[in-house]
Amino acid sequence: MAYSVEIDDKTCNGYGNCVVAAPDVFDLDPETNIAVLQPGHPTDEDDEAVEEAEADCPVRAIILHHR
Repeated sequence: MAYSVEIDDKTCNGYGNCVVAAPDVFDLDPETNIAVLQPGHPTDEDDEAVEEAEADCPVRAIILHHR
């Protein structure tokens, strides 16, 4: 993985675009409707999908920290 992923839970509005772009990586918490990372993800194989999820987030709640 070329970076770590942070989800700004104060910015996320639960639109779910990240879940559509990267369903193996992101999910919406059923209680808060805020995006969360799936256990064990992201992995190196998820890089392209995570980049797409970051780009698709309408409120820019996904932050990629490049290593």
